[in-house]
Amino acid sequence: MTEPPLARPVANDLARKPVESSAAATPLTLTLMSRAYCHLCHEMEAALRPLLAEYHATLRVLDVDADPALEARYDELVPVLLLGEQELCHYFLDEALVRQALEGLFHSLSLQGEGMFSAKPGRQKR
Repeated sequence: MTEPPLARPVANDLARKPVESSAAATPLTLTLMSRAYCHLCHEMEAALRPLLAEYHATLRVLDVDADPALEARYDELVPVLLLGEQELCHYFLDEALVRQALEGLFHSLSLQGEGMFSAKPGRQKR
C-alpha cells in the first residue's frame, strides 16, 4: 500500500508543517496541486493569500510528485486549484471564479448556521 501524499496546511500565516493528506479540513478548504520547483505554483499560492484571509479559508498544498496517481492526473497542469473535487483553475489564479466559488460555499454554510460562517467574509458585524 502506498503512503498518502504529504500536504502543507496553509493558514492565513501560510505555515508550512507537513501533515497527512487525510487531515481534517475546514469547510472552506482549497487544495493546490503543486510542485516544489514550479514557479507558477508558488505564484498562485502567494496570490491566494488575500482570499484565504478574507474567507477564513485554509489551503492544502499537495506535491503531485509525491504520489504517482496525482502525478498522472495533474502532471502538466500544475498548479491546479481545487475546491473539493471541483477544479477551479490551473496555471494561473482565476480570482473572480475562486471568489465566486468561495462566496457560494460561504453562503451555503451560513444558511446552515455554521458558527464562523454567519458573518459576511471580510466584513465586521455591526
